[in-house]
Amino acid sequence: MARAPLLQLSDVSLTFGGDPILDTLSLTVQAGDRAALVGRNGSGKSTLLKVMAGLIEPDKGARTVASGVSVGYLEQDPDLSDYETLGDYAAGEIDPDERYLVEIVAEGLSFDLDRPSSAASGGEKRRAAIARLIAQDPDLMLLDEPTNHLDITAISWLEEALRNTSKSFILISHDRAFLRNLTRATLWVDRGVMRRQEQGFGAFESWRDKIFEEEDVSRHKLDRKIKAEGRWAVEGISARRKRNMGRVRALKDLRAERSNMIRRKGTAGLKLDGGQASGRKVIEAKNISINLGGKQLLTDFSLTVQRGDRIALVGPNGVGKTTLVRLLLGELEPDTGTIKHGSKLETAYFDQSRSALRLDLSLWENLTSDPDMASPGRSDQVMVRGNPRHVVGYLKEFLFDDYQARAPVRSLSGGEKARLLLARIMARQSNFLVLDEPTNDLDVETLDLLQDVLGEYEGTVILVSHDRDFIDRVADTTIAMEGDGTAVVYAGGWTDYQTQRGRDAAEKKKQAKASPRKAEPAPSKAAKSGGLSFTQTHRLEELPKLISKLEAEIAKLEQLMADPDLFGKQPVKFAKANEALVARQTALIEAEEEWLGLAEKAGG
Repeated sequence: MARAPLLQLSDVSLTFGGDPILDTLSLTVQAGDRAALVGRNGSGKSTLLKVMAGLIEPDKGARTVASGVSVGYLEQDPDLSDYETLGDYAAGEIDPDERYLVEIVAEGLSFDLDRPSSAASGGEKRRAAIARLIAQDPDLMLLDEPTNHLDITAISWLEEALRNTSKSFILISHDRAFLRNLTRATLWVDRGVMRRQEQGFGAFESWRDKIFEEEDVSRHKLDRKIKAEGRWAVEGISARRKRNMGRVRALKDLRAERSNMIRRKGTAGLKLDGGQASGRKVIEAKNISINLGGKQLLTDFSLTVQRGDRIALVGPNGVGKTTLVRLLLGELEPDTGTIKHGSKLETAYFDQSRSALRLDLSLWENLTSDPDMASPGRSDQVMVRGNPRHVVGYLKEFLFDDYQARAPVRSLSGGEKARLLLARIMARQSNFLVLDEPTNDLDVETLDLLQDVLGEYEGTVILVSHDRDFIDRVADTTIAMEGDGTAVVYAGGWTDYQTQRGRDAAEKKKQAKASPRKAEPAPSKAAKSGGLSFTQTHRLEELPKLISKLEAEIAKLEQLMADPDLFGKQPVKFAKANEALVARQTALIEAEEEWLGLAEKAGG
């Protein structure tokens, strides 16, 4: 017997007072579905997800959820104002006995459950929202840009968690690798209509292009037919008025059909002008180090940036990627070492906080203001790479409508703010482009175009990103920052870096096995302090806390499972607790063995 769908939308329409965002859209979600929800910025993806979650009522149509089915929703900007800590928010809707589920996610995503909500960053709030959703364990998860503000380590953890879940989910994400690795179907929202393909995101682009080609052919055929029928009407209608009124009505219907065709939205007009060439050597950093807030972010790091280089900075949040960018730009001074800039540099900087935009000013004023935004611009023209352009015309190249030109920037979506900042940057000539998290919120088509533009750009690019696919497509050098003050330079993009790092680790292990043990030298100053590196010393100090935490969690789980009625009354809860207990016991054994090894080394 066929199982009922988890969720259905039937002939849903939604307008918000203007053109239809969703137009008689129908959708069925079955158990086991793992779908990518894709479409241009502004196409209605997030709105559709909210309709599915029951947060927005459609103007027409129906939403039906099967009896007993739970639906969980991850929003882009969670509101934590009613919760004192991140942990309070994450555990807000689950049984107190299941708080360990939140702790598992918090450990995987590396965030502090005790951190006050009022002091949390966007990334920390996003992590807490993910923990809340996973702990609720709904039958259907709706995730709106879950990877935004997450570093690659956290993205990898979330990817693994979703890969291993038995529940259904629908994802909106700009991260191609994330979508490719997780989805089995694709839902495409385009001009108010939704299409479905029973293949994952990896097959989306060829499917989309085929549909666009078929539309173009149909439009061309219809135009030719209308032209032929129109010629007939002009030349022969007076002689055959009575016999051919049906044909006249058919021509009218053809014209109505043509006028109802909604042309697809074009791509943003991204262009970069490298201007005059910089000197061959763009930046030379020698033996630089910096310590901020008591944390050593860089130690004795050297780098030479040549004209035309494409360099990506990768690593977990908080390791100092943006700090390194600011050092290289000259915005910060290193504690030690030197940084020299080459000649004729014209720098453009896309910062991840979008701080170059004034939220209280309109799009118009942001484009026409002076570079330091000291006063709002009043002109109706903007200088675009040395040529005057009307503001509205230039904004249209970046897919903004006329009415948006005078709207405040704070009214824009994340993707629209990113496009506006790109418009501001690309209006000027530059030969050195610094992009700090440019991929957040941009749709796939705009990312494609940005990649192509960077490929043709004759200047130098430094990129900070957690988007593995984008790094692979753009970078020819990757600098990996691991969080212990070291930064290692690898040739190629993300995949090349992963391959080389794995090869290096294997080689070191092989050499360690092959090398005969040598007599211990006389104790040096470092040996007297334990023979451990700074990182190992810190780890030795932290491991007892971790061991105590794991022991406490194991005791709590064992107490929970000691309930003789738990398995019979709540088998799912019992299974989760058992799984968590095994994981904690394994982690405890590993932590104890690691502590013993470090303690022996420290003792000489």
